[in-house]
Amino acid sequence: MSEAVALAKIHDPTVIDEALGLAATVGRFAEGDLESILATPRAEPTRPSVGHSLQPGTAAWERYGTNGADRR
Repeated sequence: MSEAVALAKIHDPTVIDEALGLAATVGRFAEGDLESILATPRAEPTRPSVGHSLQPGTAAWERYGTNGADRR
């Protein structure tokens, strides 16, 4: 925490707060981790369009639970 206080003197406190949140999320609290997080460029998160889905669809489940007599 003393590292965060020292870094808050030279960085925007909001940026430090975000870095602390990220450090907590990934469980990184070793010496130098917070400074490393601050030095790593981050882009704004984006959401892929529906056309970029990894979901293959639900057609494979169409006959799930049937007795299989109608196999093609």
